[in-house]
Amino acid sequence: MPLHTEIHFHPSAFDALAEEWTALLRRSSTDVPFLTPAYQQAWWRHLGGGDLCLVTVRDGTELVGLIPLFLAHSPEGPTLQWVGCVEVSDYLDSVIAAGRETEAWEAALETLTGPSAPRWERMDLCNIPAVSPTLEVLPALARQRGWAVETEVQEVCPIVSLPSTWEEYLASLDGKDRHELRRKLRRAEALEGLRWYIVGPEHDLEAEIEDFLALMARSTRAKAEFLTPPMRAFFRDLMRAAFAGGWLQLAFLEWDGRKLAAYLNFVYNNRVLVYNSGLDWKADPGLGAGIVLSAFLIRHAIAEGREAYDFLRGSEDYKYRLGGKDVPVYRVLVVRREHGPAE
Repeated sequence: MPLHTEIHFHPSAFDALAEEWTALLRRSSTDVPFLTPAYQQAWWRHLGGGDLCLVTVRDGTELVGLIPLFLAHSPEGPTLQWVGCVEVSDYLDSVIAAGRETEAWEAALETLTGPSAPRWERMDLCNIPAVSPTLEVLPALARQRGWAVETEVQEVCPIVSLPSTWEEYLASLDGKDRHELRRKLRRAEALEGLRWYIVGPEHDLEAEIEDFLALMARSTRAKAEFLTPPMRAFFRDLMRAAFAGGWLQLAFLEWDGRKLAAYLNFVYNNRVLVYNSGLDWKADPGLGAGIVLSAFLIRHAIAEGREAYDFLRGSEDYKYRLGGKDVPVYRVLVVRREHGPAE
């Protein structure tokens, strides 16, 4: 039986497909929080633009593929992009049952070039993980159609593969970095009135969310400008959804009741993903509060048996001082052409 495809243009599809989408994500090769229907819906509601274009692929009634796209009307021409692309979503991909990527993408491309699809000239897909089958499958199918394809490293995600003990982790660091981290921790643990915690059911989630956004805005002028009203609304919805789904790790470092630093992380598939942070520079008593809280969270992750501590996109120096090793994410650009060989 041939696969059946459909393009969903209305945002109601996020809710209608949520249960099947979540189950399919668990069977896919790229099961990350940025591809959950909750994350994708929050992004589309507050930050999306253009025309929604969710492609579903079914084998009979079973959902075997979902390709979350939207049509952006860019100066280069109408362009299909991932829902979530590009700024705040660190890993994006198709959601396809592992092992069925080629047939699902083939069926989706047939539909995307058919009469029910919007007119598009380019497909510009950002932040594809290095392990994704999309990096091989999509370019091969596009070239078969005579389209031009470019694949490039877009950015890096420094990741710490976590050992079984804190001492093993410390031993893995460069000697200077290890000495400095131990010094900071000794000072922090000797400071009276210092504590850290992770937000749980016993806390007021809404108040903690607002405290996080306030700390984030105080961190730098760039972060303050980044937190536009739509971006704040997106963060609020995302944190509520992640908390409800059980994968929010919102952590604070306090001194005498004043919040010094915060991390908005996701704990998903036994990995900690470091999504964003806030820091009150003026209140920090010379501790290096952000590094101290990072160290507490890494030690906590090791104690919980987590597999990795993923700093996500960006090559900031502190990520390497804490042991991060670069793993790339990729951009795939497809330029649709009706005639001629692919370049």
